[in-house]
Amino acid sequence: MNKSRLLLGLVCLFSAYVAAAPAEQDVAQAVDHLTQAMLHKDVAELNALTADNLTYGHSSGKIQDKKAFIADIETGKSAFKTLEMQNQTINLSGDTALVRHHFSGQAIKGTEVVPTEIENFQIWQKQAGKWLLVGRQAYKF
Repeated sequence: MNKSRLLLGLVCLFSAYVAAAPAEQDVAQAVDHLTQAMLHKDVAELNALTADNLTYGHSSGKIQDKKAFIADIETGKSAFKTLEMQNQTINLSGDTALVRHHFSGQAIKGTEVVPTEIENFQIWQKQAGKWLLVGRQAYKF
């Protein structure tokens, strides 16, 4: 009887792990798509990947809503020559994903290219079958 319970427990644990793996991959893909959309000023993709109630925090302390975040990308006020998310971790809790990574890029400020090395914490939520960014906070390390 104890061996049966142990086996059943291991099967359940493995099943949960297998089920979580595709979700983590989906979140990682959403993060990558957001990164590429920011880099290439893809407003349609930014709209598709962000929740209407987005709160977007910068390392300077500035907080933006979805409209302001996307407007800064669209107008070039927030622009990048290069952008990469490194050392990423994803923790899932139901329909919520907590993502941490190092934000490494070259920001464009007028004619100047400025190295940008900060840490990010993102909150993604699955809404209507899609992972959407609902919160982001950057901070200096």
